[in-house]
Amino acid sequence: MNIVIIGGSGLIGKQVTTLLRQAGHAVTAASPSSGVNAVTGEGLDQALAGAQVVVDVSNSPSFEDDAVMHFFRASTQNLLAASARAGVRHVVALSVVGSERLPDSGYFRAKVAQEALIQAGPVPYTIVRATQFFEFLMAIAHVGTVGTTVPLPSAPLQPIAAADVAAAVADVALQPPLNGMCEVAGPEAVPLDALIRRVLQARQDPREVVTDPRASYFGTPINEHSLVPGPGARIGRTTLAHWLEAEAVAH
Repeated sequence: MNIVIIGGSGLIGKQVTTLLRQAGHAVTAASPSSGVNAVTGEGLDQALAGAQVVVDVSNSPSFEDDAVMHFFRASTQNLLAASARAGVRHVVALSVVGSERLPDSGYFRAKVAQEALIQAGPVPYTIVRATQFFEFLMAIAHVGTVGTTVPLPSAPLQPIAAADVAAAVADVALQPPLNGMCEVAGPEAVPLDALIRRVLQARQDPREVVTDPRASYFGTPINEHSLVPGPGARIGRTTLAHWLEAEAVAH
């Protein structure tokens, strides 16, 4: 199968590219560094020529409200139009579990806008919604830091290893389009405050996590349903403990 990965040089894109090539498929890893810019449309028609499946795992370089909305709207509109011209049979897009439940966040509003464009678009599709990656947990700590403390609510998060997300995306890319969404999450739901406390301790980071039910998550309040998947989600195999062990060895 001929598959194009938009965002092919990123954390998920590199792994999806490797998995699909190992499975014997012809894979083009497309990104601005390879001359393909979905936001401007540059190089899209050439990259998608002959493609049967397009996988979009690209992400905005800026999370500022206007910039991230422009990124996802422009790139998705251009990608759908180019896919329709190329006769692509399946567009797979990576999104985030609970995006519609976090309307105070510009990033999540932009992901909802991206999903809506795909759902209304001309190409059969599958949207893969993932929970937050283990690899992103330190960023949550950094954004929430106030002095030497990290105030966080105890609402649950069910984080997942990027490798497990890539495996799910690669698998979906080889299946018929759902014309709907599927969810993928890690094996454990953990209170956000306890989760970040555990990660900081593993990194020997001296910051103290303080439980605060009023603390926000990237500017938006969350509850027990905000960041966890619904029933029927695909569950990744990597636990937080195993991921932390692997990270410790790698560093």
